Order: sequence, then structure tokens, then C-alpha cells
Amino acid sequence: MGEYLVRCVSDGTVQPNYALSCPRDSSLLRADYAARTLELKDYPGVWRFYDWLPVKGIIPEAYAGSVTYRSTGLAKELGLRSLYISFSGYWPEREAMMQTCSFKELEAPPTMQRLRERADGSALVVASAGNTARAFAQVACLTGQPLVLFVPEKDLGRMWTTVEQPKRGQMTLVSIRGDYYDAISIAEKIQSRPGFLPEGGARNIARRDGMGTVMLDAALTLHGIPDHYFQAVGSGTGGIAAWEAALRLIGDGRFGSNLPRLHLAQNIPNAPIYYAWRQEEAKQFSPDMFDDVLFNRRPPYGMPGGVKEALDATSGKVYGITDRAAAEAKRLFEQSEEIDILNAPGVAVAALAQAAMAGAVLPDDIILLNVTGGGLARVKEDFILNQLLPNITVSQWEEAAEFLECKSCH
Repeated sequence: MGEYLVRCVSDGTVQPNYALSCPRDSSLLRADYAARTLELKDYPGVWRFYDWLPVKGIIPEAYAGSVTYRSTGLAKELGLRSLYISFSGYWPEREAMMQTCSFKELEAPPTMQRLRERADGSALVVASAGNTARAFAQVACLTGQPLVLFVPEKDLGRMWTTVEQPKRGQMTLVSIRGDYYDAISIAEKIQSRPGFLPEGGARNIARRDGMGTVMLDAALTLHGIPDHYFQAVGSGTGGIAAWEAALRLIGDGRFGSNLPRLHLAQNIPNAPIYYAWRQEEAKQFSPDMFDDVLFNRRPPYGMPGGVKEALDATSGKVYGITDRAAAEAKRLFEQSEEIDILNAPGVAVAALAQAAMAGAVLPDDIILLNVTGGGLARVKEDFILNQLLPNITVSQWEEAAEFLECKSCH
């Protein structure tokens, strides 16, 4: 159980278990699991896929996984007969129990479990526009593990948990005067200092393989790999994760031999992957967009194992979705499926609608739509949202460093 090697995608060389980069090039790392077939474990939620997660144990308090179901409402609206939805959010009537309402809850538990396995007392450093930070905060409140979050000031409203009595830990929330890129830049300076660890973003195999369980759960429901996979992306890491999970399923031999065609969607004009895929110059970025969690200025696009390779391998496509199209698609989903969703998956629904209208997907194709967040209105019915307040607000990394050093002294 829990046996794996960490290899560079480019040359297959084995690297240390907790590595985040390859020594010879910019290649991503990938977990090479001893288990070649998908055998479910008697664990809750995401931990069912333990053999294909890079961990040596589990966090039983943090377990929620995605739920796959066959659509009737949206499928009828779009004229699709085999549309399946992977729902990552809170919808207890469908046994979806992600209390932070985002599929970032698939990434946080295995990443925090690996932090626990290191056992060196370091604090994990996470930069986020909201959803990722909220998911990591939820786990830290459940476990008491050390965590430092860097979140843009304008996104602090997304910082809440449903944990009523959080375990005493060392969680610190640093508010950044700036955007997501500024939060990343400051976090990178802090994580290089003693006592802090980078979570790694797309380079973190635990984050990717946690997200990859969306494809694993869908394959079990479908008894095979879907023909098409739709997702709204910021960095594109979710697309990479779906591709990697499909490769493992093909290796299993029981789920078919086809790679799903990746259909990745971005919110234009803040859409660097979309413009890179079209080989166009990126447009002027807008400070306002339908969902700023989809904006990453430095996506893992061109390196070995990155977004471009995933798109090329699957004959994939990238969609540029306007705010208006995303808003209309979000309303369509909520009316037809009768659950509220976050803004980001509205971008994915718009891409699916465009693909159906253009004939890029056919009525009988088996399609998986990854709804990466939803049920916020529903979770408010069952829980009190405990707002997280920043410990400090900074403009420069030196301010954050000084505060964290003083905090550790006390």
C-alpha cells in the first residue's frame, strides 16, 4: 500500500519523494504507482483511490470526493444523450459532501497528508485567489497542521470554513494588496526561507493526483473512459490531472484504450492558455472577469508533461468564453440541474454548449463535464460559515517575512 516512485516526465529518472522539480529541465514530475490496476480501498471518499495517491496514510477527517451522475436536465437542453456530470461541491441529496464547495478539496487532503509524512515541523505555504486557500484552511482547521495562506485582499470574502471548533494549530492568513500574481510572488519569497515549504502548484503530484480522482470516479460510474472531458481552467492543472488519470486507466486494461479529448475553457480576455493554444498574442488583461480564480499568468503550458502536451496527446481544444456566455450557461445549468454552481464551472458549461452547437461533440458521445464547484447556497442551509480574518495585510514580502518571524518567536 502507498508504494510509488516519483519520476521526471521528460526522461523517467527517479527523484526524491518530495521533489517538486527535475534537475535537468523544466519537466513536471509524475507518480509511478506500484499498483497497476484500480483497486478501491475501504476508505471514505477520495481515499478510496489510495493506491493511486502519493501518500502513506490518510486524513480521515478530510475525505470528500467528487460524485458522478448522468445528466437529464442539461443533457436535454443541449441535445446530448450521454452527458455525465462530475460534481465537486455540497449536494447531500447526491452524496456530494465537499463543504468548501470546490474541487480544491480533492487537492488539499493528499497534500496535507504528505506534509504530515515529512514530519519536520515546516509550515506549508499556499497562494490562492480563494478556493484553494479555503480548501487548505478547512483541512488545517480539522487537523491543526501548520499552514500559511497568501490571498489577495479583494478575495478575502471567500475565506471561510465550516469547522465549528478548529483544532489549535499554526494557520496564518496573510492578505495581499494586489492580485493573485502578487500573492504568488510574495509566497515564493517566503517559501524559500527555513521552516516553510512550497505546496508546488501544478508541480505537486499530490494536487494533480487528487484532482485526477474525478476521472477515476467517472470511469467507475461509466465502466469506461469518456470520449470527451470539459473543464474550466486557470493554470490548466486539472486538465493535466485528467489526462494522467486516463493514462493510468488505460494501463489498467479494464476501462478501454481511448484517451478522452480535453476541452479546456478560459474566461477571455484573461486567458493565457487559450491564446497560447491559438498561437496568438495574449490580449490586454482585464481587472474584472466572471471568475478571477481562472486567471493564472504563468500556467504550466510548454514544459514536458504540461498543458500543451496534454492537449496534443488528446487532440484537445481550448475555448475562450466571454463573461456574458458564462453567465448565461451558469443560469442554464442551475435551472436544468436544480443546484447552484460557482462561476468557474459556468465557463465550462458555456464551452460544452458551444461544442454541442458546433458539432465538436455528437449527441451519442460519452461526455464528462467537470463541475468544479457548487452548492454554496445549499451549504449555507446546513452550516454556519466561519469567516477567516487576515492576521496581517502586506504590500511587500519583507513585511510578511518580518511578521512571520515575530510570530514564530512568540
